[in-house]
Amino acid sequence: MSRLEQKSQTRQRIVEAAGRSFRKGGFGGVGVDGLAKEAGVTSGAFYGHFGSKSDAFHEAVVHGMADLKAGVLYYQQTHGSSWWPEFVKFYLGAKRRCDLAESCGLQALSPEVARASPEIRDAFEGGLKEVSAAILSGPKSPKAPRDEAGACSALAALVGAVTLARAVGSEQFGDAIAASAGVALLGEFWEVS
Repeated sequence: MSRLEQKSQTRQRIVEAAGRSFRKGGFGGVGVDGLAKEAGVTSGAFYGHFGSKSDAFHEAVVHGMADLKAGVLYYQQTHGSSWWPEFVKFYLGAKRRCDLAESCGLQALSPEVARASPEIRDAFEGGLKEVSAAILSGPKSPKAPRDEAGACSALAALVGAVTLARAVGSEQFGDAIAASAGVALLGEFWEVS
């Protein structure tokens, strides 16, 4: 492996570790030393790739939005015309129940982005528009959004439902929140898993 490839892999490892750390603990919940430790590198190596924690956060936000877009495209490719209901069920089920470090960047990072620099907010907005465009360019699917406003509204409903369901202490109430969002987005009830 060349030195350039090695450097690229290290940077990717830091970005992925930063994303997990920021999703789990928020921007203020982890420092550079913690980010470096999570990535398995020294703090000096971290600074060899990023000038600051904010730079790593910016990259984690971009990466998180790209992951969400990739997830939408994956569901479109693997589920064809039923991609939207399958995506909604996955998001309200498995993505709601996973460890916060592995959660969706849209759900976990939005509050942090709202307090971030204009450059980070612009990157988030660009990523959100790309996710919306991916939703709209997919195969026709029952109840799928038909315009950018509808895509953003649907994403907001998914994020809001997951956020509320994660925040309540009762698993039964969390399931009811997720199921109600599913009804609102799909017009049907299904057993939340």
